[in-house]
Order: sequence, then structure tokens, then C-alpha cells
Amino acid sequence: MKVILKKGTMIKIIQCLILTGLITSCQSSKVLIDTKTGGSPDYSQASSWGALPEKIDLTDETPKGLAVNGFIPTQSLSKVDVFFLHPTTYTDNKKVTYWNGNLTDEKLRLKTENSTLKFQASIFNKAGNVYAPFYRQAHLSAYFSNEKEKAKAAFELAYQDIRQAFMYYLQHYNNDKPIIIASHSQGTNHAERLMKEFFDGKPLAQKLVAAYLIGMPIKQNAFQQIVPCENANQTGCFVSWRTWEEKSAPTSKSGDEDIVVVNPLSWSRSKEVAPKELNKGAVLLNFDKVLPAICDATIKGAYLEVSHPKFPWSFLYRNKNYHIADFNLFYSNVQENTISRVASYQLNHTSRNP
Repeated sequence: MKVILKKGTMIKIIQCLILTGLITSCQSSKVLIDTKTGGSPDYSQASSWGALPEKIDLTDETPKGLAVNGFIPTQSLSKVDVFFLHPTTYTDNKKVTYWNGNLTDEKLRLKTENSTLKFQASIFNKAGNVYAPFYRQAHLSAYFSNEKEKAKAAFELAYQDIRQAFMYYLQHYNNDKPIIIASHSQGTNHAERLMKEFFDGKPLAQKLVAAYLIGMPIKQNAFQQIVPCENANQTGCFVSWRTWEEKSAPTSKSGDEDIVVVNPLSWSRSKEVAPKELNKGAVLLNFDKVLPAICDATIKGAYLEVSHPKFPWSFLYRNKNYHIADFNLFYSNVQENTISRVASYQLNHTSRNP
């Protein structure tokens, strides 16, 4: 019995961690108490940012052996910016837990840096200068809590931090450069709201290269004027997907037909299978190992379905929801696409303004 328990525990741990370095909790709910956040962040201070072009951070990392043509070698020299909003890393399930993360919590900061900033935000460092604010993120359990008003307040606090960070960024860092918005999970919930407030139908929309709003459902009509991307070079548009193993995505329900899904292997909304040969490289638990042709991808209803990824020990991974690997299964494809869209944006705007 003890042997079985140990094996089962080992498999559960592998299932939780093996796909990416984005280490989050496998538990989703607990009782939360009033917010205690350590005060509002001061975005004039570098310590309030997980990534800034002028400082060395984990978004500067590039997996060894990843060849990308035409990349910009130094972030600070780029003429394009990337504003990245990280997903939920506040998943603590021990002792007392508050509704929102505390920015003075060094353990939480390090977790965010070593997971999502390294494994997700680094995708964009060849396309532009990466700015990634720390914010008082809502606890993972806010998504599942029955205390709806308190959960709503937790997300509102998180968004107000992000709004403050973006306004500071515009005033002090942007200098009229084009912008890529990139986000995952909770970050995408906030990014959708940010785009509605600052880009949709606003002059800043002319500066939008593209938005990568990944891991949460985004509706076709989410924005009044910003549309889903239909090909690899379109600009001023957005892409979105949520990843499941083939034949495992939730059953379609009313309204799912309005959810935007763009296939990151073909960069289209075609329902045809994009074969695994188009997958130029995933980056999973081992950041320095790029795994090409790891899986195919097909749009099925409101989701992106992929074949079971093939990598060492992958047979132990039985979870069918690949949410934590939404970006990482397509690391190289997303990176190359950001470069293509930047080139397309620059070409189009140069031709308009000779």
C-alpha cells in the first residue's frame, strides 16, 4: 500500500509540473480572508516590475539552440514594446491566505519570475522591449469562490494596479513606440479590459501591433473595432486559444460559437488540422531544450485541441487540460510570429508615412 501511495503521489506531482516550469497549485479553492497587500505599487520603482528592458531579468533568457532569423538582439534597442501581464501565480494553500497577493512577498515574486516571466514572457524578447508589472493578483481561488462580491473586489484591485502600471508605462517608457499586448489566464482577463479602455476605438489602436490574449475565452465581439487575426501577418488584431488534448475539450454549449480560437501553428481560424510538422518547438520543463513537432493542433468549437505531446515521461501526464502550456507548446511559433507581425506593422506604417 505504501508503495502504491508513493507512486501515485509521484505521478500526481509529475502531472502538475511536467508540462512547463509554470508551477501552479493543483488545488483550486480555499477560504480566503480580507485583503492584506502591503500597499499600492509604485511603478516609478524598478522593483515594481518583473521585467524592464534596462535591467537584467528572466525575460531576457532564450532557450539554447533556438534559431530565429531577424531577431532584435538587445531589448533596449528595439523600436517596439511588449506589455506582458502574467497569469495567476498566487496559489498558496497554506496557513492564512488573503484575496490578493502581497508585492512584498519575496517567495511569490520569485515564483512569478522563475515561472511565467521566464517561460512565457521570454517568448517576446526578440520582438521588442518587454515590460511586465508585478501586480496584486487575485488568488486562484477567487475564480471558484462563492463569495462573489469579494472575488470581484479582488480582481478589481488587481486591474487597478495594472491600469496604474500601464499609464506609467505610457507616460515614461513608451515614447510613441508600437505595442504588443501579451497575457495569459488571469493576465488575459485584465488585458481584455485594458484593451477596451485604452485601445478599442481610441488613437492608441494605431500603435497596436497585435494582442496575444491566451488562456481565457475572448468573444468575437469583445471589442468594437479590434478584430480577431485571420493570418500570420495581420496587425492591429488579437489572437486567442485555450488548449486541450484531442477529444477531451468540454462539451460545446450555447455561446461557444462566439469564442475566438486562432490556431498558433497556422495562424488562421481554419478548422483543418495543422500537422505537428508545423510545430517549430515547444519549451516545457527544461527551458534550454526545444522540442519540435511535439504535437499538432486543431480548432474544435471554443477550444484548440492537440495530440498528446511526445516528450520524455509524457506517458505519465494524464491531465487533458493543457492550460498551463497554452504558450509553451507553441513557444517557437509564437516567437517567430511576433517578429513577423512587427515586420508587417513596420512595413505598413512606413509605406503610409514615407
